[in-house]
Amino acid sequence: MTATTTQSHRGPSAHHRRRNSSNRAAATNRWSHGVTERSDAMDIERDIFRSGNAGEIAASLKRSSTHSRRRKGTPFQSAMSMLNFYVNRAGRNLPKERRDTLQRAKRQLRIAFGRKP
Repeated sequence: MTATTTQSHRGPSAHHRRRNSSNRAAATNRWSHGVTERSDAMDIERDIFRSGNAGEIAASLKRSSTHSRRRKGTPFQSAMSMLNFYVNRAGRNLPKERRDTLQRAKRQLRIAFGRKP
Protein backbone atom coordinates (compact mmCIF):
# COMPACT_ATOMS: atom_id res chain seq x y z
CA MET A 1 0.00 0.00 0.00
CA THR A 2 1.23 3.46 -0.75
CA ALA A 3 1.17 6.38 1.65
CA THR A 4 -1.43 8.13 -0.48
CA THR A 5 -3.83 5.21 -0.29
CA THR A 6 -3.39 4.92 3.47
CA GLN A 7 -3.93 8.64 3.95
CA SER A 8 -7.16 8.61 1.96
CA HIS A 9 -8.54 6.00 4.34
CA ARG A 10 -7.80 8.23 7.30
CA GLY A 11 -10.02 10.99 5.96
CA PRO A 12 -9.30 14.65 5.33
CA SER A 13 -6.16 16.31 6.63
CA ALA A 14 -6.24 18.44 9.77
CA HIS A 15 -6.13 21.60 7.65
CA HIS A 16 -9.15 20.48 5.66
CA ARG A 17 -11.09 19.65 8.85
CA ARG A 18 -10.42 23.08 10.31
CA ARG A 19 -11.56 24.86 7.17
CA ASN A 20 -14.78 22.85 7.03
CA SER A 21 -15.51 23.27 10.73
CA SER A 22 -15.60 27.07 10.36
CA ASN A 23 -17.98 26.73 7.40
CA ARG A 24 -20.06 24.33 9.43
CA ALA A 25 -20.15 26.78 12.37
CA ALA A 26 -21.40 29.56 10.11
CA ALA A 27 -24.08 27.29 8.68
CA THR A 28 -25.09 26.12 12.16
CA ASN A 29 -25.57 29.69 13.38
CA ARG A 30 -28.16 30.29 10.65
CA TRP A 31 -29.76 26.83 10.71
CA SER A 32 -33.01 27.87 12.42
CA HIS A 33 -33.35 30.87 10.13
CA GLY A 34 -33.07 28.55 7.13
CA VAL A 35 -35.69 26.24 8.59
CA THR A 36 -38.19 29.04 9.02
CA GLU A 37 -37.47 30.47 5.56
CA ARG A 38 -37.37 27.32 3.41
CA SER A 39 -39.16 24.55 5.25
CA ASP A 40 -42.66 23.37 4.56
CA ALA A 41 -43.70 24.28 8.09
CA MET A 42 -47.16 25.63 8.74
CA ASP A 43 -47.83 29.35 8.59
CA ILE A 44 -48.35 30.92 12.00
CA GLU A 45 -49.66 34.26 13.18
CA ARG A 46 -46.94 36.92 13.24
CA ASP A 47 -45.42 37.64 16.69
CA ILE A 48 -47.68 35.14 18.42
CA PHE A 49 -44.85 33.94 20.66
CA ARG A 50 -44.44 37.45 22.03
CA SER A 51 -47.86 37.26 23.62
CA GLY A 52 -47.77 36.96 27.39
CA ASN A 53 -50.95 34.88 27.45
CA ALA A 54 -50.52 31.09 27.25
CA GLY A 55 -54.14 30.55 26.21
CA GLU A 56 -53.80 33.06 23.37
CA ILE A 57 -50.64 31.33 22.11
CA ALA A 58 -52.28 27.89 22.25
CA ALA A 59 -55.45 29.10 20.52
CA SER A 60 -53.46 30.75 17.73
CA LEU A 61 -51.30 27.66 17.17
CA LYS A 62 -54.39 25.45 17.08
CA ARG A 63 -56.08 27.77 14.60
CA SER A 64 -52.98 27.91 12.40
CA SER A 65 -52.37 24.17 12.46
CA THR A 66 -55.95 23.21 11.65
CA HIS A 67 -56.18 25.66 8.73
CA SER A 68 -52.69 25.20 7.31
CA ARG A 69 -52.07 23.09 4.24
CA ARG A 70 -48.32 23.35 4.89
CA ARG A 71 -47.87 20.67 7.51
CA LYS A 72 -46.74 17.09 7.47
CA GLY A 73 -48.20 15.62 10.67
CA THR A 74 -51.50 16.01 12.47
CA PRO A 75 -52.58 19.50 13.51
CA PHE A 76 -51.63 18.71 17.14
CA GLN A 77 -48.17 17.49 16.13
CA SER A 78 -47.56 20.54 13.99
CA ALA A 79 -48.68 23.01 16.63
CA MET A 80 -46.63 21.38 19.39
CA SER A 81 -43.64 21.11 17.07
CA MET A 82 -43.72 24.83 16.31
CA LEU A 83 -43.93 25.67 20.00
CA ASN A 84 -41.02 23.36 20.83
CA PHE A 85 -39.01 24.74 17.91
CA TYR A 86 -39.42 28.27 19.27
CA VAL A 87 -38.44 27.25 22.82
CA ASN A 88 -35.40 25.29 21.62
CA ARG A 89 -34.28 28.06 19.27
CA ALA A 90 -34.36 30.62 22.08
CA GLY A 91 -32.33 28.27 24.29
CA ARG A 92 -30.68 29.76 27.35
CA ASN A 93 -31.58 33.27 26.25
CA LEU A 94 -35.24 32.70 27.03
CA PRO A 95 -36.11 34.38 30.36
CA LYS A 96 -37.73 32.16 33.00
CA GLU A 97 -41.02 34.08 32.83
CA ARG A 98 -41.28 33.54 29.05
CA ARG A 99 -40.30 29.87 29.39
CA ASP A 100 -43.01 29.39 32.03
CA THR A 101 -45.60 31.06 29.77
CA LEU A 102 -44.63 28.78 26.89
CA GLN A 103 -44.79 25.70 29.12
CA ARG A 104 -48.33 26.75 30.15
CA ALA A 105 -49.11 27.20 26.44
CA LYS A 106 -48.08 23.57 25.87
CA ARG A 107 -50.54 22.43 28.53
CA GLN A 108 -53.26 24.66 27.02
CA LEU A 109 -52.52 23.23 23.58
CA ARG A 110 -52.91 19.68 24.84
CA ILE A 111 -56.26 20.60 26.40
CA ALA A 112 -57.40 22.40 23.23
CA PHE A 113 -56.78 19.22 21.22
CA GLY A 114 -58.44 16.98 23.83
CA ARG A 115 -55.19 15.42 25.03
CA LYS A 116 -54.09 14.79 28.61
CA PRO A 117 -52.43 17.93 30.04
